[in-house]
Amino acid sequence: MPIPVEIEAPQKVQPPKQKKAAGSTDEFIKGLWKENPVFVQVLGMCPVLAVTNTAGNALAMGLATAFVLLMSNILISLLRNFIPKQVRISSYILIIATFVTVTDYAIQAISVELHKSLGAFISLIVVNCLILSRAEAFASKNGVGKSIMDALGMGVGFTFALLCLGVVRELLGDGGIFGYTLMPEQFQPWIIMILPAGGFFTLALWLFFFNVLKRKPKGS
Repeated sequence: MPIPVEIEAPQKVQPPKQKKAAGSTDEFIKGLWKENPVFVQVLGMCPVLAVTNTAGNALAMGLATAFVLLMSNILISLLRNFIPKQVRISSYILIIATFVTVTDYAIQAISVELHKSLGAFISLIVVNCLILSRAEAFASKNGVGKSIMDALGMGVGFTFALLCLGVVRELLGDGGIFGYTLMPEQFQPWIIMILPAGGFFTLALWLFFFNVLKRKPKGS
């Protein structure tokens, strides 16, 4: 008698899971909230406390830092396979310093008064821990698409944090924002808010506020 042979049905081969696109929006969103450079990572405290006495200065410093972060991330991501590991930090600083110089001259050309208000803090963008940390931890390990989204998220998050401090300090310390008076005539400006001590008080309050929101249970 012939021995019956069982023939197994061919198994379906599942297609490989597609990886997320290089420019995933997750990289952008994390810089706004989950990994905000100021309220979560507490980076770049020098400009956060020094130039947020007005909302205008805060916005200008935030945009300048975001521009340097974006351009340096792009260039470092493009050159990540060509930069030797032994000199990577010095190479990153050189790239960052180049874009800081461009930003410095651009601000001076746009507004001399704004350039004087920001002072040496424009040049200090070179040693901003935020920019160097993103270069080392992200741009040097990922493609251009992800590096752009990461830089945009962190840059916008940093600008948002500076504006949060600048708006509160200028509103309470001068009675208005961006040169527009918002408080009633009876309001007595809190001079301390536009002084260095006001920066520490405002930052402490914002950090407390963000910590409360993070610890708040979902659905409550």
